[in-house]
Order: sequence, then C-alpha cells, then structure tokens
Amino acid sequence: MNLKRLLGGTAVGVGVAAVGNRLLRGERSDLDPPLGRPLSTYRWRGFDIAYTEAGDAESPDLVLFHGINAAGSSHEFRYVVDALAEEYHVIAPDLPGFGHSDRPPLLYSGALYVAFVRDFLGDCADDPTVLASSLSAAYTAVAATESDLGVESFVFVCPTASTIPGRRTWLRSLLRSPVVGEGLYNLLVSKPSIRYFLVDHGFARESSITEEWVDYDWATAHQPGARFAPASFVSGLLDLDVDLGATLAKLDVPTTIVWGRDAELPPLSTGRTLAETAEARLVVFDDADLLPHAEHPEAFVDFFTD
Repeated sequence: MNLKRLLGGTAVGVGVAAVGNRLLRGERSDLDPPLGRPLSTYRWRGFDIAYTEAGDAESPDLVLFHGINAAGSSHEFRYVVDALAEEYHVIAPDLPGFGHSDRPPLLYSGALYVAFVRDFLGDCADDPTVLASSLSAAYTAVAATESDLGVESFVFVCPTASTIPGRRTWLRSLLRSPVVGEGLYNLLVSKPSIRYFLVDHGFARESSITEEWVDYDWATAHQPGARFAPASFVSGLLDLDVDLGATLAKLDVPTTIVWGRDAELPPLSTGRTLAETAEARLVVFDDADLLPHAEHPEAFVDFFTD
C-alpha cells in the first residue's frame, strides 16, 4: 500500500468517524429524569448539579451517591428509590460530569469528587445516612475525614478506592481528543458494550438486565460532554491513593458494607478484609454482583430499613 492510498484511507476513516460521532451526540432534552421525578439544581463551583428529592422532607435524610462508570448516573437507584422514600427524605445527585449534571471538559480527578461530596453533604443534608457505590464510597469516607459532616451512618456497596491499577494520562488525552477519541468513546458506550459490561460485572444474572436499563445508560453516555469524566475514570485518574479500610477505621461512623457474592471486580474476599479492617458490618447478597440493590431491590430495601 503506497503512502497516498494510506493517507486517503485514513482521511476517509476519520471522516466517517466524524459523521458517526455527530449522529450519536444526544441532546439533554432527550434524557429522562433518572429517578422518574422532577429534578432540582445545586450550584457548585460553576457546575449545575442535578439532583432528585423523594419522600417527606421531615423524614431523616438519606443521600445516594451513584458509582462511577462510563454511563454512571443516579438511575442506578431506580429500583429502590420509591421504597426508600417511604422511610427517608431521599436526596440523589448526578455527580459532576454525569447524568443531568453539567459536563464541562475539565480534567476530572478523585480530589474533585471528594470536594463535591463534602460540600453537597454539608449544604444539602442534615445528619444524613449515606448510601454510596464503588468509588463514591471512598470519596464519601475521605470527605468525612476532612470535615465533620454529621453523618449518622454509611452503607457502602462494593466500596473501593481503586478500580483500574495505574494511571494513564495518555489514554485520557486520547479519549478527550476530537474525532478519534470521540469515536473510541462511542465504541466503549455502544449498546453491545454497555450490555457486555453489565453482564460481566454489573449483574450476576443476565435476565436481570432490562432494555430500559441499557437504553438509559446509552442515552446518558451520549449527552454533550459525556466522555470527559469517563476519560479520567478509565485512565485510573479518578482513583484515590488511600487505604480505604484504615480511613473507615478512623471514623466514628457506623458502617455497613454490602457485597454481591458473585462479584469479582473486586471479589468478596476484598469485602471481607475491608469489613474486618474497618470494623464494619458485612452484608452479602447471593446471586448478585456489583449492583445488589438493582438485582435484588426488595431484599435490599428490607435489609436497609430493618
């Protein structure tokens, strides 16, 4: 293949990618509210942060922080919010860079999310219980060491401070780049890819994954600016360099750690070690992976409100 033909083929490929990227970009108006309720706005450091409230405002506050992934949003709690709202005043934000919240092209970091969690809890909740998933649990724990947030208790679902070993700034730069980076990101958040990741380490049973769940993940992952926070996530740059067990052990906050028995990323053995180090209660759900609250919502709510 001569150079002229190679350059011509590359130009065609880039052109096709550009057209495909343009067709895949969504509009925020196309994205339904994550929890089927009206959204409110919290102004934070130039961001408009979307959040949902449910339940009686006089009930104890319960703040829900969704996990971090390429299609993350508070939609993660869709199956439990109504039942939780019978006992609590539920407050569930979409984290900066995700869902209905603003998604500017920042270099997102774990420190930014720690600061957000700290400020959101301080400004929007009174003596709350906090239910947080995955990395958001680590952000919450670190935020609680920095400020007295008055948290009554933690319930952490498969908490971790590190998801992808190592930090790859080159990968973040690639995914943030126009055309090529956007094209790679669109492959990452295609519907087949979303379903693959949900089957691989979201749900223990493929039958639990609904088309509505996949469709919502796809829609939120194709909003304007959607690739910038996930670019930092898959590059390991949203991880925290902390010992989560030791951090939790320092806090005088009752903590329950919830794990799916079928989880492998990370496995239940990690949860057992973490619970022992943190002197936390461990609750294990059978036939569940990283999202037991989505796979077994009724049992999860029963445990939570017991």
